[in-house]
Amino acid sequence: MAFIVLFGGMSGLALVLVVTLLRRSWNQTETAEGLRIEQEARMQAAHDRVSFNSWAMHNAPPTASDAYQRRR
Repeated sequence: MAFIVLFGGMSGLALVLVVTLLRRSWNQTETAEGLRIEQEARMQAAHDRVSFNSWAMHNAPPTASDAYQRRR
């Protein structure tokens, strides 16, 4: 009897998760304003991935920042 309750609960949870994931894919942006906001967010994310990668952060020339002043 306990196995039936356990598997019933797990099946119900799986069904709720599947329905939730399917509903997310149905809610896509359709307005021009929403598409523009999504495009700007994508472009900003791509810019940030390039600007803040390991090469850009660790191989930058020293500047007049406080961290550089303390090292001298």
